[in-house]
Amino acid sequence: MKQSQLKIVFAAAVLMGLAGCSNTSSLDALRSDIQKAQSTADGAASDAKAARADAANASQTAADAKATADEAKAMAQDTDARIDRMFKKAMHK
Repeated sequence: MKQSQLKIVFAAAVLMGLAGCSNTSSLDALRSDIQKAQSTADGAASDAKAARADAANASQTAADAKATADEAKAMAQDTDARIDRMFKKAMHK
């Protein structure tokens, strides 16, 4: 069990102990509350998993963009150096 699930079960056990659970309607209400809490926790876990996947995708896209930018920068520097050499060569003639 996950730590969050253990906390929910523990909280439910404490509530049952404090309430005494003298009748089945209070027990049913408690079970319903536990199910709602579990459903909310499951939804949050699902959302977190999707967010991690989105973040990983964004990170990969950023890495690809950086690689492309680095390549473009290197090409621009090379072009600049060639133009410089051509200019200097033309000036010596």
